[in-house]
Formats: sequence, C-alpha cells, structure tokens
Amino acid sequence: MQRVLVVGGGAAGMMAAISAKNHGAEVTILERNNRVGKKILATGNGRCNYTNINLSINNYHGKNPKFPYSCLSQLNVYDTIDFFERLGIAPFIEENGKVFPMSLQSSSVLDVLRLELEYLGVEIITEAFVIDIYKDNKFTVVLEDGRKIIGDRVILATGGKAAPNTGSDGNGYKLAEKFGHTIEYTFPGLVQLKLEGNFFKQVEGVKIIGAAELYDGEKLVRKDEGDILFTNYGISGPPILQISRSANQLLNEGKKPMLKISIIKDRNKEDMENYLQYRFSYMKNKTIETGLIGLINKRLIIPILKEIGVDRNKYIASISKEEIKKISSILTDFRFHITGSKSWNDAQVTAGGVKTDEINNSTMESKLVKGLYFAGEIVDVDGDCGGFNLQWAWSSGYVAGKSSTIR
Repeated sequence: MQRVLVVGGGAAGMMAAISAKNHGAEVTILERNNRVGKKILATGNGRCNYTNINLSINNYHGKNPKFPYSCLSQLNVYDTIDFFERLGIAPFIEENGKVFPMSLQSSSVLDVLRLELEYLGVEIITEAFVIDIYKDNKFTVVLEDGRKIIGDRVILATGGKAAPNTGSDGNGYKLAEKFGHTIEYTFPGLVQLKLEGNFFKQVEGVKIIGAAELYDGEKLVRKDEGDILFTNYGISGPPILQISRSANQLLNEGKKPMLKISIIKDRNKEDMENYLQYRFSYMKNKTIETGLIGLINKRLIIPILKEIGVDRNKYIASISKEEIKKISSILTDFRFHITGSKSWNDAQVTAGGVKTDEINNSTMESKLVKGLYFAGEIVDVDGDCGGFNLQWAWSSGYVAGKSSTIR
C-alpha cells in the first residue's frame, strides 16, 4: 500500500487526502496549525461559497490560464456539489451561480470534511511545520521539531502567501524550489486597491452599487459591477476584488493603471447630462447640494462637488451647462490612479506560484520529481472571486490524490 504524505490541511490538502484514501492509499496530513481547514472558515464571508455553477476556464488566470482545464474536467462543478451533498451539504445556489451550504455556515463544510477524514482513517498530524523534504528511494519529510516522516508520495498543498495568519506564508514555494521547481512571481489577488488622491477619508464607509473599469492607458482591461465600498485608502468591494489581479499585474510591469468608477452605472455621460437638465428644471430654487439628494449617497455630494470645483451653495437656477457636464462626467466616469493594493494579510488568493510547465496537468505530478504532486493555491493558478478558487482546490486536490496512488 502506498503511503501518501499531504503537506497542508487546507481545502486542497483535505480533498487530496480523501481522494488518495478512497483510491487505496495510507494517508497522513501534515498541518502546521493546531487544526485543519482554518482558511475555509473565512471564505464567503463565513458562508463558504464552495463552487459556482457558471464556472468556465475563463475564470482562471496564470501564465497558462488553460492549465486547470484537465483537473476541472475530472472533478467538475456538479461532481463537487454531489460530493459535498453525499457528505451532508445541501447546496444553496444564488442567482449569480455561487453555491453555498444551505446552512450558510463555512463551519458546515469544514465539519463534514473533518468527519470524512476521521471516518476514512486518515492520520492528521497538527502543529507539524515542514522545514525540509528530500528523496532517496522514498520521501523523507522533516518537521521543525526534528521528527522525520517517510512516505512513498508527497502532495504539496501548502497554499500560497494570501492570509498568512491561516498558515499560508509561502513556505511551500521554498519546498518546491528545493526540488528544482520554478516559482512564477507572486503577488496579492482578490484584494482591495489603494488609490491616489485626498478624496477618500471624506467618504470612508460609503457603499454604492456601481461599475468599475480598469484601464491600461486607453485600453479597457477588465470591468465588473456590484457593491463598491469607498475606504480611507481607496476602494473595496467584489467588483474591485475581481479587477485587482489585473491591476497588480500592470503595476508589477511598471505601468500606471487607471480605475474608472461609475457611481451611476446605468447611464452614460450624455444620458446623465440630459437627465440632470430635466431634474434641475423643477429644482431652480434649491442649491446644487440639496438638488443631488436622492440621486446619490448624501455623503458623496459635498466631496464630489469639491472635486469638480462647484460651489455647494450655488443655486440650481444659476448652474451653467459646463457645470452640469462636470457633474454628469464625475457621476458616470470618475477616474483614479491606482497606486497599489492592500497586503497579503488582506488578500484572498495568491497570483503566481509553482510554474505550470513543470507539472503534468492531468495528474498534478511534478515533471521534475517522480512521486511529487501539487494541489491548490501553491500552483500558478488563481481564480476569480465567487467560488472558483475553492473549485480549483477541490479539483486539483482530487486529481493529485487519485494520481498519487497509481504505481
């Protein structure tokens, strides 16, 4: 019987362990924390968005964005939903395709995985920080406390660098490099953006349902819409997280990406201008400040008027066409220079990782070292926000676990 050592007890590691055990291996999980699955508890704002029925290969990124295709085909979205339903997770599907446990508790997903590991007899060693792995005839995994554990196969499922408080601090990359693997440059993905300007402290905490567009010069790179939150450093919210990977990539290339925010997303500049002229036609005795109440969040009014140089106390009767154009423009096309992002502590996922050219995409086995496998975030694969990263964890973990048992 093969002995498979899984380094990392997160989503990918637990799935790899279950898969390897179900395919006949003796399995041990080595987890540096005092319990497995710590990061799962934080996913989906504590609700665990564990997959997405609208998944496509276009939801994934990396040097080779098509790399995940084979794994995602071997354990697809509906296989995943069925797998978890058999463990007890009834699916709750939102309109946008996000799938949650019907309990709306991340702890439910972790509980059923832990119970399944226990039922299958998977050995779990916690507080086991791996500092070295080497291979002679078999693999030897060396723990920080000096213990050595021998196995026939090793699956590296250590995560990346995002949310280091959960144990993902990049240690897996060091282990991979010792076997000759290349690490593609890593940077935070699904993270809040820092913007240039003094506008933000005045509007901290204001939430809008708007649209965000990322530009490289005049070229539109990515766009998304939904809840957008102004912060004291810049901007957050699901649409911002979605475009943040591309923004950070442009910054890493030495470019100066621009963010366009549409506070009112359903009208273009011309339509907005026409609407404001009509709206203001029956408000001539109001000031411009009071004339915007009910159209946009009240806390945005004064900062926006200050930004475009329009006196808040000016009566609408004396507002010029040029000032209406300025208001229309800022409401539909508010531009900011992106200066950076929040840190790894705030990021939900790691962009970059172990180079996919060095991994067999249908087995997740290293092309450099026989018997070494990879699963999850450690690989140069990252997905959009919305359950896609957990699906990659499940699929790659399943494939690595199954493949590790084949002699």
